Amino acid sequence: MRYDYVIVGAGSAGCVLANKLSANGSTSVLLLEAGAKDRGKEIRIPAAFSKLFKSKFDWDYETTPQEGLSGRRIYFPRGKTLGGSSAMNAMMHLPGHPADFDAWPDGWGWKEMKPYLQAFEEESCSVSDARDPNPMTQAFLDAVAKSGVAPESDLRPETLEGAGLVRVHQRKGLRCTAADAWLKPARGRDNLTIATDAQALGIDFDGRRAAEVRHTAGEAEVGRELILSAGAIGSPQLLLVSGVGPSDELEALGIEVIHDAPEVGRNLRDHPMAIGLWEASVKDSLFAAEKPIQLVKLLLQRRGLLTSNVGEAAAFVKTRPELPAPDLELIFAPVLYLDEGLSAPDAHGFSIASVCLQPRSAGRLTLRSADPLEAPDIDPGYLSDADDVRVLAEGVERARRIAGSPPLNEIADVERAPGDADVESWIRASAHTIYHPVGTCGMGAVVDDRLCVNGVDGLRVVDASVIPNLMRGHPHASVSMLALRAAELIARAEAA
Repeated sequence: MRYDYVIVGAGSAGCVLANKLSANGSTSVLLLEAGAKDRGKEIRIPAAFSKLFKSKFDWDYETTPQEGLSGRRIYFPRGKTLGGSSAMNAMMHLPGHPADFDAWPDGWGWKEMKPYLQAFEEESCSVSDARDPNPMTQAFLDAVAKSGVAPESDLRPETLEGAGLVRVHQRKGLRCTAADAWLKPARGRDNLTIATDAQALGIDFDGRRAAEVRHTAGEAEVGRELILSAGAIGSPQLLLVSGVGPSDELEALGIEVIHDAPEVGRNLRDHPMAIGLWEASVKDSLFAAEKPIQLVKLLLQRRGLLTSNVGEAAAFVKTRPELPAPDLELIFAPVLYLDEGLSAPDAHGFSIASVCLQPRSAGRLTLRSADPLEAPDIDPGYLSDADDVRVLAEGVERARRIAGSPPLNEIADVERAPGDADVESWIRASAHTIYHPVGTCGMGAVVDDRLCVNGVDGLRVVDASVIPNLMRGHPHASVSMLALRAAELIARAEAA
């Protein structure tokens, strides 16, 4: 069947695009999602997001062995359902710093993008204050102030430096995904078709124009444009298996080259995170979240431990005073976050994660084979630049200062990690991703300033992969902002 617009991926960008492009009743839109429908109680319950790891809602990737992380493979979750990774993230509304956007190509700076943040916050109705913050979280913020690590902040882009409670993507204590905010209000439109369990397999070109997309449920003919919103892993993979990428690598796999695009899959950037752990003399950490009373509180009052997004507070700081903006984030969680989130807590406690916001390390994504159903090789190159280790080590030092300051020190019993370990060795042995990959189809490299793929026609990429450098924040809101602007660019091209 022929559609004016075919969108691949129902995540933070794809849901926005499906809503905006189908608002014109005369335009037909197909939204393809590789995963199942978003029917799972763990998606709705904020504190349960780690239970989605390695479930049917997760692509369940892992990286190649990381030399900078003691040769370990790192678990690399990505959402595989309506809502994409917004259905399994920590719901933290932290769009970034104005300097992040000003580093994008001309026309995408903070002045141009700020109105889309306002539109996102107003139209999506998915940004709220935390429903029921844990008492330990306020103790963390008080200790940040006492320690002098950071001043108080509302964590908005223009006043990001400092510490505060994190606003969340929730409605009345339950998760609000991109599908909840954008797709569900539009799904009754006759001109919008939503196909789940439909993984894109390849793009067929008519000359150099994207003409059709093949997927596991059939195929779809493209009338006006094919838009890839499959994320920093899925979008470059689909381009590569379809013949848009480095010609030497494609030829070696027997893939016909449509366009030699050496930067597809390059510049993979992600935030590395090292998590300090403290056991605590409390009874109300998230270790107690699965008690029956907490489910009752959630269902009847929309309050209690299960409304927690886990990362309840954050501090953004500079590790060097001359920096123009923060390069370190400290995230407080009122729980022991163990084993990359794959193991349940085994005691009451809290975690303070150090996140390198502007890592110098970069990696790449490459195909293992021409089979679109085989996961690609994901090599983020974590901590390949020693300065990233320095930033994380500075984070450990500040986290310890905070944990040793009142009133947090009054409940902190045992520093479980790093403990007595050498800090750099511990970082390389324990750090992992905070799930923010970007850059693999970057603006100015793979796509132009309208997000059209260079060298071919009728094909755009609109998702985190076009973001050239990491945000000093968390990408869901930024990606949705980008999609709002992209929808306007597409509408203008349609009207021209």
